[in-house]
Formats: sequence, structure tokens, C-alpha cells
Amino acid sequence: MKSTSHAFKQQATIALHDERLQRALGKAKGGFINKRQAAIDALPVFGDLRKRAKEIKNHTLEHLDFYLERFEQQVEKNGGQVHWAEKPEDARQAIIDICRSVDAKKVTKGKSMVSEEIALNQALEEVDVEVVETDLGEYIIQLAKEPPSHIIAPAVHKTREEISDLFHDKHGTPRLEEVPELVNEARQMLREQFISADVGITGANFLIAETGSTIIVTNEGNGDLTASLPKVHIVITSIEKIVPTLEDVTTLIRLLGRSATGQEITSYTSFFTGKKRDTDIDGPEQFHVVLLDNGRSEMLGNEFREMLRCIRCGACMNHCPVYGSVGGHAYGWVYPGPMGSVLTPLMTSLEESSHLPNASTFCGRCAEVCPMSIPLPDLLRQHRIREYDQGLQAPRAKWALKLWAFIAKRPRLYHFIVSKKIRVLSWLGKKSGRFSYMPFATGWTKSRDLPAPQGETFLSAWKKQQGDV
Repeated sequence: MKSTSHAFKQQATIALHDERLQRALGKAKGGFINKRQAAIDALPVFGDLRKRAKEIKNHTLEHLDFYLERFEQQVEKNGGQVHWAEKPEDARQAIIDICRSVDAKKVTKGKSMVSEEIALNQALEEVDVEVVETDLGEYIIQLAKEPPSHIIAPAVHKTREEISDLFHDKHGTPRLEEVPELVNEARQMLREQFISADVGITGANFLIAETGSTIIVTNEGNGDLTASLPKVHIVITSIEKIVPTLEDVTTLIRLLGRSATGQEITSYTSFFTGKKRDTDIDGPEQFHVVLLDNGRSEMLGNEFREMLRCIRCGACMNHCPVYGSVGGHAYGWVYPGPMGSVLTPLMTSLEESSHLPNASTFCGRCAEVCPMSIPLPDLLRQHRIREYDQGLQAPRAKWALKLWAFIAKRPRLYHFIVSKKIRVLSWLGKKSGRFSYMPFATGWTKSRDLPAPQGETFLSAWKKQQGDV
């Protein structure tokens, strides 16, 4: 997937004026937030699980090389093979070589953000391998020729009416409007694809070093069919997904479902351990795991190490006011929202995606809801520091910050200027109570009004209240 993160401002402006997108985002946001809260309220030990999960991942990252080698040994013991990929092109080539070795013509895929990260579909299609997405959301956006806009709900930006129109156009069937009917139509279309596929490709939510197993969590069962029906099963995932033991992974699973979709556990939690055994009725004859690095080893040794604890639940973006306003496509690459604003500059370049770390209010909600206690605002701030150090800021913004810093370091001057400005703005906005345009604040007033101040600063109001007390 080619990054368009450099165009975030333009893409965000378009998203803000897209009425259908705003309806879809509004509906989805409330569902994610309310269901998550209900699930966590019903589990009093959620905070303890969170603490334990952080300890597990920190320990694993401290000994990542050991656990990855252990995982490889167990995969080979179970008849599988591990392929190490430093860069996206290495991962793509490894998967292409496997498909060529069995003369594959058709591949079914489960949802995998790492496959999006390496642009796998395009690479397979270029060598004449048909790719069929089997996750309902991924299937919808494949038909629409769009990238996913959310890491757990790829088609969250689509309304039911849009999906109905899409199925009618692409399938040539009567236009259906009810959700169960649309789901059943997709199921009918995908059934033959499952049966006729030569290779099945899935991602992995977790890898278990103890057993050499890979785990996927789904609500549709498409991952199980993708992994078990074709003769070859390929898992494409990244190195930080490793967990030491089966017991450890149960802690993470209890956090993942509740944080992602508000479920105690997803409908399907599937473990895959090697290829088909002689006593098995069905299953793949070949089992391959492609492990991608793509800058993660570098992250392991720098200030962004804590990002490697991420379990891709999507809670940060579900609660982010910026993502909730513009959706995922505005971010311009695979990973949107707060977690994407940390990852994208590391995996593409800060120069390409410097807008993303700045597209944050620093409200801290993302860190508050993260089940792995990742300090996302702090990591976004680190990108801003790098941006300044590398001279990537626009000259106007750079000088504006220098001027603000000069004033802010002098409290008396700061309070004097702010109090005068507040009074002037209060007088100018007295009649309407808001400003639809303001010089030097067009980034705000371009899409919403700026409330007029009430005539005094917060500090003066606070002092007055203290005096009253």
C-alpha cells in the first residue's frame, strides 16, 4: 500500500465534509466505546490483567531473540517451516516462492494487517495468483478497491446502503437491504472460493514459543476455513507477536476481545500447530510462518520500544476524537489512529508522515484505554521532537513556536498578553458568541467555529474562585 500520509490535511478535510462517512463513524464509535466499557465493568480484575499483560510483553521483548528461536524450533518439530523476512519485499518473495512451488492459482486470505503492510495482494496478483479476501469487511473493501480504514473493522467507513449497492453491482444479484441478507449473500459467494483455493493465508494475533502455535481470533470462522481447507497454510505475521507460553497468551486474549469489540472472548479463537498429522482427518499438508521485521528490531532499541507491546485491539482509535472525526483513510497508510501515528513514521518515514504525530489533541484517552498501557501521547511527542531536530517543520510553524516559547518562558509577559487578548476577543465575539474565521487559527475555523472567550483567563477565574472559598 503506497503511503499518502503527506496529504493528511487534505484527506482529513474531505473526510470532515463526507456526510455518509460521518454517519458511519458516528454509529460505529458509540458501539465500540459502550460495549468495551460494559465488558470491562463486568470484569473487576481487568486492571490486574492489564498489569500482568504488560509484564509478559516486557519480559518477552527483553528476551525476544530467545523466544523467536524457540518458536522456530517448535514449528519445525511440528513439520512446519519458518521464513525470516527483514523487509516487506523479503516477505512478499517468500510467499510468492511458496505459491509457485505448488503451482497455486488461487489464494484465500484471512484478515491480516501485516499483509497490508507488505502490499501482499498486489504482489500475488502481479504473478497471476488470484487473491480472495474472506473476512467480510476485507471482502467488502476488496470489491470496492479500497484499503481498510480500521484494524479490526476494515469496512467501518461503509454504510449499509453503500454495501447493498456494492453487492448489487459486483454480484449482479437483486439489491438486498437487511444485514443478515447481505451477510448470507457474501457467504454464498465465498463458499466456492474456500473449496477451490490452493493456498490459505492468515495473519496471527499471537505466536506461542512453547508450542510453535499461531493463534487467530475472529467472529466469522473464515480464518479456520482459510487455514484448514487448502493444502498449504501460510501465516504472515511480525516478530513482536511472540508470547512465551499458553498460560501467558490466555491473559492477553482476555484483554483483546474486551478492548476490541467488547466481547468476553471472540466467537472463534483458533490455534494452529504445524501441518496435518497422519491421524488428522483434514488440514494443510504444508505449514509456513513468515516472520516480518520491517524496522521492529530498530524499535526494540530506541525510545519507541513500548509500541511493540501493541496487540492491535483498536481501542485507541475507537476513543480518539481525531480518528472519530476523519476515519482511517485520512491517515494515508495501513495503521490509522494514535497507534498508526506512532508506527507509520517509523515504517515509512517521518518526512512522509510528519502530519500524523501532530494530528493529536494529546487528550490522553488513547493511553487510558490501551490494554497494554502504551504511553501513546509520549511516543507521539517523541516524533514531534524528532521532527523539530530534523528541521522538518514548516518555517512558519517553527517561528510561531519560537515566539510562543519566548513568551511562555516569561510568566508576567505571558499573562499580560493573554489577558489583553482575551478581553479583545470577548468584546469582538460578544454578539455571536463565536468566530467562524480567525487569522492564525484557520486550521480550527476551517471546519468548526471557535467559541468566544468570556472575558477572563482560566488563571484569573481560578484565583477568584479560591478567594470565594
